[in-house]
Amino acid sequence: MADGNISVVPVVSARDLRRFARFNVRLYRNHPYAVPDLIRDTVHSFMPSRNAAFEFCDAQTFLAYKDGKVVGRVAAIINRKANEAWKVRTVRFGWIDFIDDIRVSEALLDAVAAWGMERGMDRLEGPFGFTDFDPEGMLTEGFDRIGTMATIYNYPYYPEHMRKLGLTPSAKWSERHVPYNDVPDKMARLSKVVMERYNLHVAKLVHSKNTEARIYAHKLFHLVNESYAPLYGYSAFSDRQIDDFAKRYVPLLDKRLAVFVLDSNDELVAGALSMSSIAAALQKAQGRLFPFGWWHILKALKWKPTQTLEMLFVAVKPEYQNKGVSAIPFSILTKSATDIGFTLGETNPELDDNIKIQSQWSYFKGVEIVRRRAVFSKDLRND
Repeated sequence: MADGNISVVPVVSARDLRRFARFNVRLYRNHPYAVPDLIRDTVHSFMPSRNAAFEFCDAQTFLAYKDGKVVGRVAAIINRKANEAWKVRTVRFGWIDFIDDIRVSEALLDAVAAWGMERGMDRLEGPFGFTDFDPEGMLTEGFDRIGTMATIYNYPYYPEHMRKLGLTPSAKWSERHVPYNDVPDKMARLSKVVMERYNLHVAKLVHSKNTEARIYAHKLFHLVNESYAPLYGYSAFSDRQIDDFAKRYVPLLDKRLAVFVLDSNDELVAGALSMSSIAAALQKAQGRLFPFGWWHILKALKWKPTQTLEMLFVAVKPEYQNKGVSAIPFSILTKSATDIGFTLGETNPELDDNIKIQSQWSYFKGVEIVRRRAVFSKDLRND
């Protein structure tokens, strides 16, 4: 696909896939607020042997060239499981980056649309990844704040291009800063009452036992599938994905920052995961683990954590929702965080219509919305 001196070509070689992965790092090099992905992780995301999502997804990456130079990238993804669950025929665009030239962004989206329509899709939407564990949502407010490891940073001209090209927001998220001083009294009281009422208790994790933590991590991801199923565009994790997540992330887990709430039969009913922010460490790594990127990341996780805690996610079994059970992991996590020395919690994106999770922040004083983001969509049948 070409537009004058702009061409968009599918990525077919390992060399071009690395070029695809490096473009984001290059476009945002030394930017004070952008947090680059690790190049290796991006490459692995598009290798079927490395990414279990290819069990139910198809994908094609593209590079945009202008005068022989890479000026943009995008991934086209069809998540068959999500399309079936939501009764849609959507081709997703993700990992989208481009210079401030609307001809480039238009050519990239045209390539995704054409690829999707060839496969029977009639709707374009993004940025989305393969699943909800990939970064999603284009930043629309909060460009003057450093991002997190799990979110997308983009220049302010990105959403302007989307609107000019006829895409409109189909879902919106917000992210918050939560000051940590102590567990709010009302939340602590509610947590105690709910635990007694439903005969719940908290799993005691032995800090040195990864096997135990991996078992609970498996249960937690299955719980996420249950509790997140109604959320916009959600795609359930497969058993292979869950196993991959547990193997990759449990060894990095600070078990003081993981909460698993069990019923009288030791079945998981609620859980939460969080970790010390590694955003600044990823900036120092500049997309590379070697030679020194691993050191910055490990130091931020193990030896010299920041005072900012990234709250990855909270999940509550559907039958326990709206009963105050979510106060339990929040109150325990807040106490652990303050005891360790964290002074600020940072939420990952929360859907604006997810009132259940957002109601928890009313217990805290000084909570501030710091970023907003959206996914944009377009009907391809009218093009």
